[in-house]
Amino acid sequence: MNTIDIERLAANANAAANVAASAPAPAADGLSFHFLYQLLPAASFALLGMLLFGLAWLIVVKVSPFSIRKEIEEDQNTALGIILGALLIGIAIIIAAAVSG
Repeated sequence: MNTIDIERLAANANAAANVAASAPAPAADGLSFHFLYQLLPAASFALLGMLLFGLAWLIVVKVSPFSIRKEIEEDQNTALGIILGALLIGIAIIIAAAVSG
């Protein structure tokens, strides 16, 4: 190695040290701003998923020709409860896949 290579290595090492020193330090409680930047999209996607899930449930209630509440609570229609549960799980899987990308 000649003198120019050693000077380049030293300059690169100094540049890397300066970049590392200029990085934002984590907050006192251990959380950094990077966490907040990840939290905002996650919260917005969760809210979007819940809104879509509620909209799907509202459509199911409005489209059904009978009272879902009466059939499940008063008439003890277990089959309808199982079908609606499976439908909601399917809708939740579809929304989760769509929201997560």
